[in-house]
Amino acid sequence: METKIDHIGIAVNSIEEAFKLYRDLLHVEKSAEEILEDRGIKVTFLYIKDVRIELMEPLREDSEISNFLKKRGEGFHHIAYQVDNIKMVLENAKKMGYKTLSDEPNRGAGGSLVFFLHPKSANGILTEFVEYRK
Repeated sequence: METKIDHIGIAVNSIEEAFKLYRDLLHVEKSAEEILEDRGIKVTFLYIKDVRIELMEPLREDSEISNFLKKRGEGFHHIAYQVDNIKMVLENAKKMGYKTLSDEPNRGAGGSLVFFLHPKSANGILTEFVEYRK
């Protein structure tokens, strides 16, 4: 199984406001914004060489990002790893006793499937696993 870092997630109050830093100082472009209605967030990706940064903005008060922003403010949210077989990784994680935030993979940005490990199971880091449909 080939695994690589897929992206780093950053929670922001406003993608447009946050993007100014990357645009003005680093001269990077962003991808088209995508709405993940079921999760209550809007996302866009920035590309810096081989690293993708995901900016996530809440769309409603009860979204996962709204709760994060209320508790911690803007900043680092998660790291994501790309995997070839997300169902196998999820099953193995549960068998090994890792706490997952869902029992099944969910829809992610770009038509991907995703699931998260609880930070208590991953050295204090919210950890996402991503599989892109072929």
